[in-house]
Amino acid sequence: MARPVGSAPVARHYLMCRPTYFAVEYAINPWMDPDAGVDRTRAIRQWEELRDIHLSLGHRVSEVAPVEGLPDMVFAANGGLVVDGRVYGARFASAERTPEGPAYLDWFRKAGYTETREPKHVNEGEGDFITMDDVILAATGFRTEAAAHQEAERFLGRPVVTLQLTDPRFYHLDTALFALSGEQIAYYPGAFSAGSRRVLRALYPDALLATEEDAAVLGLNAVCDGHDVVMAAEATALAGRLRALGYTVHPVELDELRKAGGGAKCCTLVLRDASV
Repeated sequence: MARPVGSAPVARHYLMCRPTYFAVEYAINPWMDPDAGVDRTRAIRQWEELRDIHLSLGHRVSEVAPVEGLPDMVFAANGGLVVDGRVYGARFASAERTPEGPAYLDWFRKAGYTETREPKHVNEGEGDFITMDDVILAATGFRTEAAAHQEAERFLGRPVVTLQLTDPRFYHLDTALFALSGEQIAYYPGAFSAGSRRVLRALYPDALLATEEDAAVLGLNAVCDGHDVVMAAEATALAGRLRALGYTVHPVELDELRKAGGGAKCCTLVLRDASV
């Protein structure tokens, strides 16, 4: 079982993108059904609640301007990976999202990030990379290529541990695993190959293991600052276990954005500057 929280929350800088043009116009994951329709006004309201929670917890939020014709740009976590102030850009697997990579990299460069890398290999940013204290956990199987793990390791100068996703519902690492701290995680074992489960057990023997029920509402697509956890309101069992460990849970309704397969973490890219 994951150790109880023992540290103060870490103030962070997040990048988000308002869902001004949010829609489900195509299907690139099992969550998406173009015939189901979305309520964009409701999606914006839910996104604003998420942003306001981040701000209320003392975090800084920057926003990248949404681009018409890119309905999934709201999922800012996919826009890159920032470690020690260095930006490893995104190269999307699907044609529909491909223009998001340059749009996010342009924002970083204009924001003053001088060490940026346009990737050669397909990767979807923090969707498939989770930065821990000593390593970066990285997934492959549905979107990000394993070669991107090596590319990121060389550019960022941090060891990368490759994990294999096997359940198409959990097509990104951040749908199946999140960091509770720089040393501890919560995850759903059923999303990973047998070999990757062995790796995770070896690295994090005290990890919090989520049930399929909580994973199936994207309860693991959560944002934790070491003390506060912002997560899907429907993941009630997981929330209860987190509270029992001493975390403060902030449930947020994001079911409209979940129609495209995203949650709190998908909407939140962590900007880790050199001091973070």
